[in-house]
Amino acid sequence: MKACGKVFKYGDNVDTDVIIPARYLNSSDAAELAQHCMEDIDKEFVKNVKKGDLIVADKNFGCGSSREHAPIAIKASGISCVIAETFARIFYRNAINIGLPIIECPDASKGIEEGDEVEVDFDSGVITNKTKGTSFQGQAFPEFMQKIIASEGLIPYINSQNK
Repeated sequence: MKACGKVFKYGDNVDTDVIIPARYLNSSDAAELAQHCMEDIDKEFVKNVKKGDLIVADKNFGCGSSREHAPIAIKASGISCVIAETFARIFYRNAINIGLPIIECPDASKGIEEGDEVEVDFDSGVITNKTKGTSFQGQAFPEFMQKIIASEGLIPYINSQNK
């Protein structure tokens, strides 16, 4: 499994309130949430994001409240993977549960800039900055996590196992 696209770059402590502002939490519709993804930190994100693009951030991405709305909004916006130096633990769990690929890789976080074209190989964990011709070794996804992501989340994966 691979992801490839243009990078949207953010700094430290991007919290769930800027990923999806609380004023939109009256909906659980993924498409509606995607229309407001990142709007309090990046007004142009929704206009510019394309299916397959990636988010790269620094430390503690997804901190704040434990709402699943944040990774749902990111995934529904078209983002194929989030790379960060570190993730808030609850965000990490929620992202995997809804099938959003995320990778911790401090070197990639430091070596990738806004607008770079990046490819991620989930089998090997290799993150390639195609713009700069550099590569970084992230942690490969274990097979069971790849199955959850390929199934679009934990619940669809569990349901597919019970057939």
